[in-house]
Amino acid sequence: MDWREDGIILAIRKHGETSVIAELFTESHGRHAGVIRGGVSRKLTPILQPGAQVDATWRARLSEHIGSFTVEPVRSRAAVFSDRFALAGLNAVTALLIFALPEREAHPPLYRRTRDLLDLLGQDDLWPLAYLQWEMALLEETGFGLDLSRCAATGQTENLVYVSPKTGRAVSRDGAGEWADRMLPLVPCLRGEGDASDADVLAALGTTGWFIENKLAASLGNRPPPEARGRFLDAISRRIARG
Repeated sequence: MDWREDGIILAIRKHGETSVIAELFTESHGRHAGVIRGGVSRKLTPILQPGAQVDATWRARLSEHIGSFTVEPVRSRAAVFSDRFALAGLNAVTALLIFALPEREAHPPLYRRTRDLLDLLGQDDLWPLAYLQWEMALLEETGFGLDLSRCAATGQTENLVYVSPKTGRAVSRDGAGEWADRMLPLVPCLRGEGDASDADVLAALGTTGWFIENKLAASLGNRPPPEARGRFLDAISRRIARG
């Protein structure tokens, strides 16, 4: 059993004296693990970093075995390790993918969105909004996408200011009525409208975070979402405080 394609390294953990187990996210094979022989060597250690893009070949005697990878570098993205904000964002992405995706289940659109998002690392002015859009794509791919096209109560497309925590659908000011205090905010940037300041993105991430914590996590046995996401939100908050 074997296959070859590009993949994004999500995590590396030591395996024995000289090897590592790598988790990759690939377009056709999803989140996939394999042993890399000699992974702790001077040659491979710089390549095997979270976020790196590699050309990976996986082989195993049987498909259900963990198998082994051989990898060649495609894009390192190592520059982000000197940028604390970018590193916090990268850690949030890799942790959420490990948290949310079943092993070996393909998600081609999400893979492409992830690759494009990581290509923006270091462009700190663009990254918070791009990350928000990626997080919405993650919810969509895992079955908890938001429908923000029209009001769930009235069908209107104007004055959409809330998101229903029950359905993930938009709700207008009139449609919310006496339930307004139980709704989540529909920040315009969630619909791709207007300029998105860091404060707007942070508020919007509060809404997507509610669905990650209360819908996605619940479907995964109520495991707590990764702390790396919270650390990235803290990094955005600190940037807002600095002005």
